[in-house]
Amino acid sequence: MSELGLEISVGETKQLLDSGADFYFMDCREQNEWDFVKIEGAELLPMSEIQTRVDELESQKDRHIVIHCHHGGRSLQVAQWLRQQGFSQAQSMAGGIDVWSQEIDSTKPRY
Repeated sequence: MSELGLEISVGETKQLLDSGADFYFMDCREQNEWDFVKIEGAELLPMSEIQTRVDELESQKDRHIVIHCHHGGRSLQVAQWLRQQGFSQAQSMAGGIDVWSQEIDSTKPRY
């Protein structure tokens, strides 16, 4: 597999989901944001908890990981941090769930 860029678009992420690709989809927002709106298939692991819960991701280390947040800032930080921990295929979904609701699924409320 070629070197993955640090960011992936919402369209590329949607293609991965639709094709049933083998990847781990992570939402790094906080619980209250998750409770308001979420993308099916994503699992919640808040950025505020990732350093204490990174061992939960150990089984994902060799997989493609796509991380999203609200606008893409937190997920970019998480992707960079995960890469430093040896998760070489971690990517941030550019624009986050906000762009997802504009370009992919307009039924998702924006906030």
